[in-house]
Amino acid sequence: MNYDTFIDQVSQRTATSSERAVELTRAVLETLAERLTGGEVLDLAVQLPQPLQLVLKPSPSTEQADRFGAAEFVARVALRAGVEEPAADDAVRAVFTTLREAITGGEFDDVVTQLPRDYRGLVEQAMAPGVTLRRA
Repeated sequence: MNYDTFIDQVSQRTATSSERAVELTRAVLETLAERLTGGEVLDLAVQLPQPLQLVLKPSPSTEQADRFGAAEFVARVALRAGVEEPAADDAVRAVFTTLREAITGGEFDDVVTQLPRDYRGLVEQAMAPGVTLRRA
């Protein structure tokens, strides 16, 4: 999936402009990079378009994942994106669903495996069959 398609999918899923979708995507990916081990960030980054690779800021020197739950994840996204938490929650779900479409199933499973059980509500939609966005 190329960058424009990724952003377009997030824009449609969040019912926001492309510019807003860029901000939301950046906030989610930056927060995800904090939550994953450095090696997993690197593995994820190589499967994404170049502009999104830069957002993840993969670094083998940051191997340790920052441990925080789903509520904190959404709160950090809200703060980064300058939105209320319900909008951040929607953005997290939209980005996870788009990630699922953009990367291999094995890589997505590797990402989800690093997240504790309380993230299930955020990633469940992305894991459901038939989540591909249908275009008119």
